[in-house]
Amino acid sequence: QVQLVESGGGSVQAGGSLRLSCRASGIVFSIGAMAWYRQAPGEQRELVASIKTSSGSTTYVDHVQGRFVISRDNAKNTVYLQMNSLKPEDTAVYYCSTGLTDSSGNYHPSNYWGQGTRVTVSS
Repeated sequence: QVQLVESGGGSVQAGGSLRLSCRASGIVFSIGAMAWYRQAPGEQRELVASIKTSSGSTTYVDHVQGRFVISRDNAKNTVYLQMNSLKPEDTAVYYCSTGLTDSSGNYHPSNYWGQGTRVTVSS
């Protein structure tokens, strides 16, 4: 049974930092890819960052590039999202995802998602 459990959300002021964690079970973590998505109220869920767990290669959506860092610890089956210089527009529920990346580096999620962790950034 695949389980993804996120933690680390909270409320911070603009300019602050948070580190999200997602522990995975029921998958071969070192094969495939992991990603973080987010969904703001009234918005569609968007891909924020992905990481290929074997190589560590990463991708980011443009508006978090340089502020967010995705990483993984294969020994702990855990993926992280370090979020720095947070802005009010980063406010959302953040979801962990497991999936695959194709030969072009595009991430494709599986049907498994975590429960989400809420991030609120105040101005």
